[in-house]
Amino acid sequence: MTRPPHENVATVLVDPAVLGALEVALMHLDLRVWPMATAPVPGDGPRRAFQYRRRVLTARRGAWDDAQGWVPVWVSFGASWRSGADPLPWAAHAALWDELARWGDRVRYRKWLTGVPPLPVPVGVDGAGTSPGTRRRA
Repeated sequence: MTRPPHENVATVLVDPAVLGALEVALMHLDLRVWPMATAPVPGDGPRRAFQYRRRVLTARRGAWDDAQGWVPVWVSFGASWRSGADPLPWAAHAALWDELARWGDRVRYRKWLTGVPPLPVPVGVDGAGTSPGTRRRA
């Protein structure tokens, strides 16, 4: 049996006050932010977001109670990080975790990737879902 197609994403709780700024910062690294409640994947997005937030807050036994109204998002990796069917390079992981660490107590996450159905990315002028100016930090 083969696994259905999936995309590796990080799941992050984000303070709504910094969601837009975080999204822009991640865009510069060719990382995409998808609010779980509105992501274009099958299922009930708002319910999935509610259940995820409740589950992780309960698991942290009060340590993350300040994040009760925060937005659960998936962060996916853009085309510049991919090399065919090869696994994501460790540099992609490092870029993501380093950027999230810069946001300190405005984000909550585990250093863990999970699989979700492929997220459809709007096609850019290059026809590949990226903009011509996409660059990553080395």
